[in-house]
Amino acid sequence: MNPPPPPPQPRATRTDARTNRARILAAAGEALAVSGGASMTSIAKQAGVGVGTLYRHFPTREALIVELYHQEIQKVIDLAHTLAATRPPLDALRTWCDEVARYGQLKYGVAEVIHAATNGGLDDRNYEPFLGAIAVLLDAGSTTGVLKPSVDPEDVLLQLSVLWRIPPGPAAAPRAARILDLVVDGLRPRP
Repeated sequence: MNPPPPPPQPRATRTDARTNRARILAAAGEALAVSGGASMTSIAKQAGVGVGTLYRHFPTREALIVELYHQEIQKVIDLAHTLAATRPPLDALRTWCDEVARYGQLKYGVAEVIHAATNGGLDDRNYEPFLGAIAVLLDAGSTTGVLKPSVDPEDVLLQLSVLWRIPPGPAAAPRAARILDLVVDGLRPRP
């Protein structure tokens, strides 16, 4: 008797499929940052792919939004570590907060979808890593004395969460900058 054949190996994703997926996610990020109501058809058109291609990668609008969320939040998390290692602590924190504000524009229109997909944040695999990113920046600042010691990263996250409540438009960036000035100023030690 011959042994059974080995199970088939999963096919590697074709280069064009990976490229299309990346283009769809990039187009979705741009479109959803402008309007949380961007349609799948408009995202496909902006990505330069057919609607069928978009739906092969993301069978629902929610699947696209959740994947985009995971991708974008991971970039923000990774950036904290890079900035903490390469910039002075106060500059690292502010630069990172500016990126959180950019991310907030994306989240503004799709927060309800993300909230539902992560069980109100309780099942969000990004929550602890995001808190860890904040802690890295806070620790660097408190070690050098430019930030208050023993600040709870969750308190900072709550302050930052206001950023994804700022409606898109010409006033969004200046408002986010003013809010971040208040947040960062509040983290600095007082004489």
